Amino acid sequence: MIISVIFIIFLGLAGGIAVGSGFVAFLTVLGIIPRLTQLTKTQGFIQAYEWAVILGAVFGGWESLNMSRFFLSKWLLVPIGLFAGVFIGMLAAALTEVLNVLPILAKRIGMGDRILILLMAIVFGKILGSMFQWLIFVHLS
Repeated sequence: MIISVIFIIFLGLAGGIAVGSGFVAFLTVLGIIPRLTQLTKTQGFIQAYEWAVILGAVFGGWESLNMSRFFLSKWLLVPIGLFAGVFIGMLAAALTEVLNVLPILAKRIGMGDRILILLMAIVFGKILGSMFQWLIFVHLS
């Protein structure tokens, strides 16, 4: 019995270290946070970005283990959701710019001269998909 508990603890710790190392390598090697500060012209706040990512990862991991509930008003949840969405969107934008995803995609599908149209299609698709998900699956539940 004790050996299986020790094995489970070891397996959980090893998995956490592997995922955490991959996350740090993802952010460090690709230079996501410095590029994000460069895009938003907020290089002076790079430590705030780093702490936000660290605290968000720690808090998210802690909450996924505890499954605690917060009873907040819907008026407080709107800005929290807005800030979370803006952060994820900016992180995704920085990632696509670092990896040059859009120019490569535009060349592959033959839209190299219409990259603005491609970008707007992605943005509007994301907005419409999010609204559909919210209105159909979340609101009706």
